[in-house]
Amino acid sequence: MREIVLDTETTGLDPNAGHRVIEIGCIELVNHIPTGLTFHQYVNPERAMPDEAFAVHGLSEAFLAQHPVFAEVAEAFLDFIGDAKLVIHNAGFDIKFLNAELERLEHAAIPLARAIDTVQMARQRFPGAQASLDALCRRFEIDNSARDKHGALLDAELLSLVYLELIGGRQPGLALATEAAVTLSRAPRIVRPLRPARPHAPSAEEEAAHAQLVAALADPIWRR
Repeated sequence: MREIVLDTETTGLDPNAGHRVIEIGCIELVNHIPTGLTFHQYVNPERAMPDEAFAVHGLSEAFLAQHPVFAEVAEAFLDFIGDAKLVIHNAGFDIKFLNAELERLEHAAIPLARAIDTVQMARQRFPGAQASLDALCRRFEIDNSARDKHGALLDAELLSLVYLELIGGRQPGLALATEAAVTLSRAPRIVRPLRPARPHAPSAEEEAAHAQLVAALADPIWRR
């Protein structure tokens, strides 16, 4: 089962107000385990960077101007996510921004139903508790000390660990069983020739010895 943990950074909170995607980070999971494959791209938003957004992620207008615009990376991004489920923290926000970018290119939108929203998962599992990524890292004792600023790829990596805990955490027994099954399936097959059953009927000598023994017994059951 392939899933993509996805996060974005943006110039603001609303694409309808002209805000744009500036960073995309994706982590590939297979059977809920990271494979090591990632997609990471900074994006030139072709607009100024508001001070309040810069304070969150630290990505300046000058830095982003060195990177491609969304139109240049859209196909690579869509190829990477394929048709996999998307694991996103507050999915409505990221999907809204990505669809605004795709709409400019006349691409089909990403359905919100395709997303697994970890904010909703956390609120269902821990009603009334904080559901931010930092709060969930603290709850599950995940080291997020490197997160002094928001970053799409780092946040996707942290979210992949949070998601694993939200769905029940690692189950070593299942992993070992899977490895054992793989090992057994790769074991060499040993072909042994079919041997006919050995005869078990008594020989003439054995029958004579048995008759001699019976003759020496008083009222043997073999003669009744």
